[in-house]
Amino acid sequence: MRTFETKIQELKTQVLTEVARLTWEDRLQTGILDVPERIIPGPTASLRCCIYKERAIINSRVKMAMGGDKTNPSVVEVLPIACDECPVTEITVSASCRGCLATRCVHACPKDAISIVNHRAHIDHDKCITCGKCLNACQYSAIVKTQRPCEKGCPVNAISMGPDKKASIDINKCISCGSCVNQCPFGAIQDKSWITDAIQMLKGSDHWGYKTYAVIAPSIAGQFAPATYGQVVAGLKKLGFTGVAEVALGADMVADRESEELVERGVLTSSCCPGFVGFVKKKHPEMEKYVSHTPSPMVMIGLYLKEKEPDAKVVFIGPCIAKKKEFQLGRTMNSIDCALTYEELLALFDSKDIDLTQLEEEPLDEASPYGRNFARSGGVAQAVAETLKERGTQFDLKAVPCSGIAECEMALLKLKAGRLDGNFIEGMACEGGCVQGAGCLVRSPRNKMDVEKHAKEAEGRGVLDAVKAAEEAKASAQVK
Repeated sequence: MRTFETKIQELKTQVLTEVARLTWEDRLQTGILDVPERIIPGPTASLRCCIYKERAIINSRVKMAMGGDKTNPSVVEVLPIACDECPVTEITVSASCRGCLATRCVHACPKDAISIVNHRAHIDHDKCITCGKCLNACQYSAIVKTQRPCEKGCPVNAISMGPDKKASIDINKCISCGSCVNQCPFGAIQDKSWITDAIQMLKGSDHWGYKTYAVIAPSIAGQFAPATYGQVVAGLKKLGFTGVAEVALGADMVADRESEELVERGVLTSSCCPGFVGFVKKKHPEMEKYVSHTPSPMVMIGLYLKEKEPDAKVVFIGPCIAKKKEFQLGRTMNSIDCALTYEELLALFDSKDIDLTQLEEEPLDEASPYGRNFARSGGVAQAVAETLKERGTQFDLKAVPCSGIAECEMALLKLKAGRLDGNFIEGMACEGGCVQGAGCLVRSPRNKMDVEKHAKEAEGRGVLDAVKAAEEAKASAQVK
């Protein structure tokens, strides 16, 4: 039995599994109302004030599992009924206050919101603007800022509190990185799912005669342990996919093309991470001119498959919620038909009662180690450097790998000011890279090691070797 990292992840998986099972059985319309009671049987509540609220929240999760609010363009939504337990962001005085004579906090406040009452600092929250000056002024660290985890975790300050004190997402700032999904301790923020679409594609392939391909990101290594990589591939075929391809092969194609683009343009930022690209477009639009024109690895492998099989359906499976936004915005050049996370893939396996550990391994070995290492911070830059080396191109690459939006912004600001000591910014919205994506089943330092081990299994194959082999395979398929 799988052990989940949190109860939230367990409930989310249960809902996705129930929705998937009903979709496989063509009973979604008739069975959907029974899902809350199946997951929360009662009679007593164990998570909230009563089972009725628990079931109401499950009902909201069911809606998200079926695509969420169609009028809301965001791929991440707040579940209002679940968002009612966190304190509103405010600055408060703790028990550590000594009532000192210096009263530096009083003098530091620009709004006269702090006074001394009964030898203790007191904050008038009607005046307080949460500037934080009093925090720095207090020598006892007795003044603290209590901030909602979703607000604190959002790297672009896209989350604020509405008049009802519930979280609100500003879609003009949101980059769909999914950090808030992981940070909310009540599971009140969730990503939309198109798991039912994926199932309908699989079911339709038999009727309409098209092929279906699952393209799996390299960060999948270790996510379904103790099942092996080969057993996951076998599980995907058992689900009904005609074939499985490595997104890492698409990464090799990206490294090949992006290295040429870098030499041609002189200064470049990567385009692999849709969260980073979205950040540039929304926060620093004047820097968009530096973003690589090369499509992401997901798009590259999708294009490759559709050139071989024009009628095929391609489903991306990875750790990234922002990939759903990339797909939703139509930035995949019609190469991808659906985007799922590892959490949703687990639900698909569970909905068909597939025990991966009991399956015989299926081989899948197309990419280079450099393509597979795209999943970790620094991997894109390493692959570009390797490709330049393999081509014998004389170019002084000065890569600036950025792990997380804070580092990305710093690099962009330096580039804008002409002070960046580099000519290639590798932007990753998630700290550590895709190995710590919001859609991972496991978010651990081990993820990086699992990917690196997976990459070593492809040693001896260069970037250009992988690309050449893929081109030969495509040419052979087109001749047939």
